[in-house]
Amino acid sequence: MKLILAIIQPSKLEAVKEALNTVEVFRLTVVDVYGFGRQRGESEAFRGHEVSVNLVRKVQLQIAVNEDFVEPTVKAIMEAGRTGTEGRIGDGKIFILPLEDCIRIRTGERGPEAI
Repeated sequence: MKLILAIIQPSKLEAVKEALNTVEVFRLTVVDVYGFGRQRGESEAFRGHEVSVNLVRKVQLQIAVNEDFVEPTVKAIMEAGRTGTEGRIGDGKIFILPLEDCIRIRTGERGPEAI
C-alpha cells in the first residue's frame, strides 16, 4: 500500500479528479494548502504599495492506493495537472510514501481491503 500526496494548482483539481476516475481511483481527500517552491511567492499591489506574498495557494490530494494503482494514479495526476504540453514552474509535486496500515473504522477491516 502507498500514500500518494500530490500538490497541484487549484485550477487543475477538476481535471485531475476526472483523470483519476478514468483509472478507477475514486477515493481521495482534498486539502487547501499554502506554500512555495521555485515560485517563491508573488508580489501584489495593495493600496499603492507593493506587497510580497510569500505563500501561494495550492491543493493537496491525499490518495491511499494498493500497489497496482500507484503508477496509473501518478500518470493520471501528471497528465491532468500539467500546464500545457511541457508544464510550467508551479505545476506541483507528487510524493509517494509507504503506507504501513489502513483500518476502516466502520467494519474494522485492515490492510489493502480497507482501502
